[in-house]
Amino acid sequence: MSFGSDSPFGGPPRPQEPQRPSNPSGKKASPLTLTIFAVVILVAVFVFLSNFYADILWFNQLGFSEVYWTERIAKLVIFLIALVLMAVPMWFSMRSAYKHRPVYAPNSNRPDSMSRYQAQLEPVRRFLMVGIPLVIGIFAAVAVAGQWQTILLFFNQVGFGSTDPQFNMDLGFFVFSLPFIALVNGFLISVVLLSGVAGLLTHYLYGGIRVEERGGITVGKAARVHTAVVVGVFLLFQAVNFWIGQYETLTDQSGRVAGALYKDVHAVIPAQMILAIVAILIAITFVIAAINGRWRLPLIGTAMLVATMIVASGVYPFLVQQYKVVPSQKALESEYIERNIEMTRLAFGLDDVEVTDYDAKISTEKNALAKETATTANIRLLDPNLVSAAFAQLQQFRGYYTFAETLNVDRYEIDGKVEDTVIAAREVNVDPTDTWVNQHINYTHGYGLVAAYGNRVAAGGRPDFMLGGIPTSGDLITDKEYEPRIYFGENSPSYSIVGGPDEGWTDQELDRPGTGGENQDTRYTFKGDGGPNVGNLFNRLVYALKFASTDLLLSQNVNSESQILYDRDPRDRVSKVAPYLTLDSQAYPAIVDGRVQWIIDGYTTSNDFPYSQQQQLDSAVTDSLTNAQDLSLTGRVNYLRNSVKATVDAYDGSVKLYAWDTEDPILQSWQKIFPTALNPLDDMSAELMEHVRYPEDMFKVQREVLTTYHVDNPDAFYESNDAWAVPDDPTSSAAGVKQPPYFMSLKMPTQDEASFSLTSTFIPAAAANGQQRNVLFGFLSANADAGSTPGEKADDYGKLRLLELPRDTAVPGPGQAQQNFDTNTRVTTELNLLRQGASEVKNGNLLSLPVGGGILYVQPVYVQSSGQTSYPTLRKVLVSFGDKVGFADTLAEALDEVFGGDSGAVTGETEGVSPSEDPEGEAEPTQTDTEKLTDALTDANEAIKNGQEALAKGDFGAYGESQEQLEDALNRAMEADAAINGTEVEGDVKLDESQNNDASQSPAPTDGAEG
Repeated sequence: MSFGSDSPFGGPPRPQEPQRPSNPSGKKASPLTLTIFAVVILVAVFVFLSNFYADILWFNQLGFSEVYWTERIAKLVIFLIALVLMAVPMWFSMRSAYKHRPVYAPNSNRPDSMSRYQAQLEPVRRFLMVGIPLVIGIFAAVAVAGQWQTILLFFNQVGFGSTDPQFNMDLGFFVFSLPFIALVNGFLISVVLLSGVAGLLTHYLYGGIRVEERGGITVGKAARVHTAVVVGVFLLFQAVNFWIGQYETLTDQSGRVAGALYKDVHAVIPAQMILAIVAILIAITFVIAAINGRWRLPLIGTAMLVATMIVASGVYPFLVQQYKVVPSQKALESEYIERNIEMTRLAFGLDDVEVTDYDAKISTEKNALAKETATTANIRLLDPNLVSAAFAQLQQFRGYYTFAETLNVDRYEIDGKVEDTVIAAREVNVDPTDTWVNQHINYTHGYGLVAAYGNRVAAGGRPDFMLGGIPTSGDLITDKEYEPRIYFGENSPSYSIVGGPDEGWTDQELDRPGTGGENQDTRYTFKGDGGPNVGNLFNRLVYALKFASTDLLLSQNVNSESQILYDRDPRDRVSKVAPYLTLDSQAYPAIVDGRVQWIIDGYTTSNDFPYSQQQQLDSAVTDSLTNAQDLSLTGRVNYLRNSVKATVDAYDGSVKLYAWDTEDPILQSWQKIFPTALNPLDDMSAELMEHVRYPEDMFKVQREVLTTYHVDNPDAFYESNDAWAVPDDPTSSAAGVKQPPYFMSLKMPTQDEASFSLTSTFIPAAAANGQQRNVLFGFLSANADAGSTPGEKADDYGKLRLLELPRDTAVPGPGQAQQNFDTNTRVTTELNLLRQGASEVKNGNLLSLPVGGGILYVQPVYVQSSGQTSYPTLRKVLVSFGDKVGFADTLAEALDEVFGGDSGAVTGETEGVSPSEDPEGEAEPTQTDTEKLTDALTDANEAIKNGQEALAKGDFGAYGESQEQLEDALNRAMEADAAINGTEVEGDVKLDESQNNDASQSPAPTDGAEG
């Protein structure tokens, strides 16, 4: 490689560039072609802009236009800045190389190939010099604009008020500043490298860099100066990279634990500082060389930098680790492991866990549960994961309704007592193959919530409903203004056209099934403000394009007051108005201030919290009930806060965001960015506070962290001799899936009274050989009750309580408890009897309860007969304490079997008993009219079936009895229906002989609620 002495300045004049004819073919485009081309361009632009216009309408209607414009403007500004920062230096580099290209005489000895390249490039040179930087700049700018959250958080950051243990810097530097600096520096390094490469290629194409025939390389002065400047600037940015590298060691996850360990503190961090200084010094030598033309010093410096990098970043840390740390790792890294434990707990909200040694016993005695009424009276027997079919058969009423497969658990106060409830929304179920009018005009909304007591069942093992029916009635409705219609839910149509004028408009929407004397379903017109208006032709055209529907554009069912409802899933709506939040996988419905509201938990996360161990979110939150499509928490984070509670009105879709964790600096920063998007905590009503729960996904992540970080001693942590695991779900047919946490009301041993809680258990982690003992080591509970004071969280809300069981006592874990059930001779015998007749036995959720000085397991057992209209009914209850098993028709009887014939427990089956009161003398609660109607119709179905079976056998005596039962059931049904609708019963039903014959020939109704 040799350096030429030719100068880019002086010399003979450059030959003139040949003039290119403007239109070599001599043909002109026809007016028709130009017109078609223009129309196509206009249509494409209109389609592109229509989506923006639709989004503007949507955000304006919801009142979140600030979020829309702030995000878009921020992205646009960032895009333009990044485009200029990338394109301009690249263009300048190429232009400078071209401007200072060598000039050769016409007969100079130039390689023919390069001359040909130049001749081919010359006609498009100017286009390429602008086009290449512009295209690369656009791609780079799009990538940087996608990091708008990192950039906005940097400029609006709020300090944490606490510092890291290594550099004593505010934690906000690591969460906000360091990611921004790394982003900007990385982008600028890309700018320098791409600009340098573009400039050097231009030098090569125009002779500034030449490959000689003998294998040498000649570099002109202009190319040498250009290279020196590029390398010098690159080294300056690389120095910044080295400098911030010392801080990034605190978030490094490659060591035994996260953060800077002994090797990092004593080798890597000093090396990064040295490399930064060396890089700056060598950058200066390159700048000097560009001026004086002496290249020896920068070349020697570059070699020294490479050698220093190898030694300081690789060899020296390796030697320290191998010969200093490894022989004494436990002692040397104890300080840093302690930092990791402290910071990881802080990052995941585990710094204030109440840990209690729980000397659980496995022996039983009489009256052991006499003082556990607060817990035993609330033991949930209704499994929300199994009873969806029962809700559908008893409360669906029409085929155009549906319930979610997994229902939700909440609590409501009834007659002064807080009752755990299993609750679900009766949503609309639209056939995707149906006509456009049915899908988007007629079937627009669901109707009402359905709720059942969690701690007891009705006759026949069916859910004991406290709210249901159509029109909705029950103990939960105390407000006459209750609005049951559900236009926004998890199963709503993709879009619906609703609304109409106050006068002269015929209701189009199917509202609910007819009742009483009504033979047809009633109809309704939406009266809220739930979506953008599509009454004018332009808006209708915009949404016809958005949903690719000509029917929307041409339908006569669309009027001047029509609105279009879309993006109707509650989680989708919240994610659009709060793109900075990660949402919980579960949205659950509640009756709040006379409205059905969906409640969603929102999280702020970070992966830059110093010394905190990362968690793989999708792995942590996946359990036997998780639907992979609903997972919101994915990727890795090492900081998590439940910062926002969001509500979505089921009727009009209005979204409200409440700042829940007001101490979270990340949320405070977002509040600076979007000052009007979030409502203060003070705006939350008392009823809303009553139905706020502890976030389920966050609890799953916390319990995953606690499998390791329940240990606070760094030496014990290093030895990993007390690692835990979340047990597999013993009721799941799939192997290796975690048991989900369960909501229930219970009183922990350290509590004075019961509270609505979220619970989970721990067993020992698997040994190195893969074997795992299924004994209980820990029980975790989170207080999920936020209280009932408007805008004020209960003092105990979110309190995490961990019971640590002795390691030398073999308290059965969930898997072992299930094994005890499955291998008990009496249990298996009776379950086999229940399976006769093609019936299926289904094990309900296995609940773990710290009562009676030990751990009590309770599992409801459901039986479902064959047939499309069957549903699971609670038939038995399994109970175990230690190795003793109880199996009976009721929870109370099963408990008595385990605890010496008399457990002393008060259960929810003792109707009307308050968990906090003496059970004696309490009256039994009366059934609601809806429940009476449901029971009567079910009995009528049963009577008809019995009559048909009796006729088939020729047993006319049994047939007569069945007809008497049918008369009684129908009369009870008429009385209940009249009570619901406020009408009078006109007379009793009497079945004469002809009616009996008709009844005997007609098939039984397939839906008890419609029968």
